[in-house]
Amino acid sequence: MGKLSYLLDSNILSEPLKPMPNPGVMDGLLSHNEQCATAAVVWHELRYGYERLPDGRKKQIIGNYLERLASAALPILPYEQNAAAWHANERARLANLGLTPSFADGQIAAIAQANNLILVSRNTADYSGFKGLKVENWFS
Repeated sequence: MGKLSYLLDSNILSEPLKPMPNPGVMDGLLSHNEQCATAAVVWHELRYGYERLPDGRKKQIIGNYLERLASAALPILPYEQNAAAWHANERARLANLGLTPSFADGQIAAIAQANNLILVSRNTADYSGFKGLKVENWFS
C-alpha cells in the first residue's frame, strides 16, 4: 500500500456501481487506488444502504462490490480522539456562525483532517465551512 492521500466519501465509492460511471471518478480511483482510504462513517453509510435493500439482484451486486472493496484491503479509518477533538472545535465554531453541517459529514471531515488527507466528494458544499479541510471533486 502506498502513502495515503485521499479519503473517499460514499458518493465516490458508489460511483463504480452506476451503469455509466463518471469518467473523472473512475480515472481518480484507478490512478490513486493505493493512496485511498475511507472513513468508518462512510463504510457505515454504504453498509446501511445495502442492508436496507430488498433481496434481489441489485442487493447481490452491491453486496459483492462491498465484499470486493473489503477484500482489496481498502483502509477504513476510525473516528478517534484527534478526529473527535477537531470535530468538536469545528462544530462549535460553525454553530457560533449559525451553521450546522450534518454530524456524519463532520465526522468524515474530521477523519480526513486528523489523517492529513484530501477528502474526495461530489458534495463539496457540505464540507466548505470546515477550516483547513482539503476537498476535491473528481466528478468531471
